[in-house]
Amino acid sequence: MKHMSLKEIAVACGGVYYGSEEAYHQEVTGVAIDSRKVEPGFLFVAVRGARVDGHVFIPQVMEKGALCAISEKRIEGASYPYILVNSSLQALKDLAEHYRKSLNIKVVGITGSVGKTSTKEMIASVLSQKYKVLKTEGNFNNEIGLPLTVFNIREEHQIAVLEMGISHFGDMEPLAKIARPDICVISNIGLAHIEALKSRDGILKEKTDMFRFITPNGTIILNGDDDKLSTVTQYKQIKPIFFGLNDQLEVYADHIQSLGLKGTACQVHLEGRTLDLTIPIPGPHMVYNALAGVCVGAALGLSDKEICQGVANLVPISGRNNLIEKHGLTILDDCYNANPVSMKASLEVLTCANTRKVAILGDMFELGEEERSLHREVGEFAAQKGIDLIISIGELSKAIHEGAISVPDFKGTALHFDSKDAFFAEMSNIIKGNDTILVKASHGMEFPEIIERL
Repeated sequence: MKHMSLKEIAVACGGVYYGSEEAYHQEVTGVAIDSRKVEPGFLFVAVRGARVDGHVFIPQVMEKGALCAISEKRIEGASYPYILVNSSLQALKDLAEHYRKSLNIKVVGITGSVGKTSTKEMIASVLSQKYKVLKTEGNFNNEIGLPLTVFNIREEHQIAVLEMGISHFGDMEPLAKIARPDICVISNIGLAHIEALKSRDGILKEKTDMFRFITPNGTIILNGDDDKLSTVTQYKQIKPIFFGLNDQLEVYADHIQSLGLKGTACQVHLEGRTLDLTIPIPGPHMVYNALAGVCVGAALGLSDKEICQGVANLVPISGRNNLIEKHGLTILDDCYNANPVSMKASLEVLTCANTRKVAILGDMFELGEEERSLHREVGEFAAQKGIDLIISIGELSKAIHEGAISVPDFKGTALHFDSKDAFFAEMSNIIKGNDTILVKASHGMEFPEIIERL
């Protein structure tokens, strides 16, 4: 990271410095909240977690060579520098905001109900054809993960692609305030977190709160096929760029051709020209991710050749439509998370297989009062799509099973198991060689275990 002195840090987070005058002017080389990741010269921010209080590790990290600690507690007789603050978490966010402002870098902010991470990966893949890019790793998209991602920006980075996840009203403001995006991308407005946000209109309001901190002369890029996003007109004289499959939009795709599990080919039209894209990950929803990548790439000056190459070079990540071949099986590992929209999208991908199609589906969380009906809807959809074997696991997923068997012309088989262990006991009798298997559920169901045991 670009170095910051302890004096600069204390001022930025409104803390009181305790320590020597000499150390006061020294610069930290990194920031960590996990004591295991502290290196010599680091700033350690002691955050109180649900299970662990970071303050207990302050003596340990200082022995490891940390330069300074941020603490909510006065440390009597400390032989090392520390900065006393009211809230370590707020200090972390304030410091990240300060650090972001000090950087001469373009930031792409990404949010949406479904596909944030896959859209982020697509945009980063495109931009990497021309720029040195830092992107959000894993699920570091919340009030702790985003600041830590920002601190990983180095002076050699030219663009940061930052994912922002929200689940409650008020979540977006502190994230956008830190990120200060030059380009805002919203993939869609779905049902994820509707329990807390009450309605899709509530989700729209919270997601678009990102615009409040867009830089002057910034760019807004939205999915124009989404009925909620399509209602956005402009924000502070910034007129959104809309993408989708509708040929009336500024950027649109047509001539979409499935390449089976090898991906999708399509043509994209923008600014009077046509790009021929090959998307290496299957599923119609990936076309939307590619469109977002095209829009961002064009906005940041990439050539058509660079954009097409960036899309073609996209690498799948574990847990998100990652294609795995093992023991004669083809496995679609999409078990990082799930909601009704992403479930249906993944089932669409599964239909591309030319072998027996097996869907192993688990509970979807945070769906509010409609959770049962939404699970049932997924089961009906799977049956209507002709999935040969629909396996549901979990309490809520009983409704997936009920939905599947309710479809009159369903020719396949539907099985329900109360737990993964119950499924494992029968797995060898159910799964056949050469099957193509989709594995998908909310993160809390811990379905990677199924991937491992298949």
